[in-house]
Amino acid sequence: RFSGTFVGNADSASPAAATSPPAVAAATLPAVPTIPVVPTIVGVPNTVAEGVLNPNEVKPPASGTRKARVLYDYEAADSTELALLADEMITVYSLPGMDPDWLIGERGNQKGKVPVTYLELLS
Repeated sequence: RFSGTFVGNADSASPAAATSPPAVAAATLPAVPTIPVVPTIVGVPNTVAEGVLNPNEVKPPASGTRKARVLYDYEAADSTELALLADEMITVYSLPGMDPDWLIGERGNQKGKVPVTYLELLS
């Protein structure tokens, strides 16, 4: 059997009782991190849930497009980016929630993300 000092002795000042956080604080924290649930429709790509922006699926805003001159050649890293040649002119615009270091660029029927640092924004 255990002695009385270990079983519910409220009068003893044990160091563990003095330094442990209150039980209420531990009860208010979630035990497991939550993951946001995004509803999906079968057969429809969900770019928000995947965090992937497909520039070919976005439409330019009614206003807010600008012309830009390309300062340096840029090789696209993947199919979501637009390759650029120095001194060419393209149309650019931003989308809500998009990384501020990138814009959507259009040249003819080609569209893709372009880095802002490679552009001189005009008008």
